[in-house]
Amino acid sequence: MLDVNSQAPDFEAPDQQGNPVRLTDLRGSWVVLWWYPKASTSG
Repeated sequence: MLDVNSQAPDFEAPDQQGNPVRLTDLRGSWVVLWWYPKASTSG
C-alpha cells in the first residue's frame, strides 16, 4: 500500500485502443486510474 502523497510505481497498461501507456509518460499531468473486476467474477 502506498503512503498518502507518495508517487505511484511506474507501470505500463493498454489504453482504450490497446496502445501501451506508461505512467512515467504522463508525469506532470493529472491521471485517474479506474478499473473493475472482470465480468462474472466474485471480485
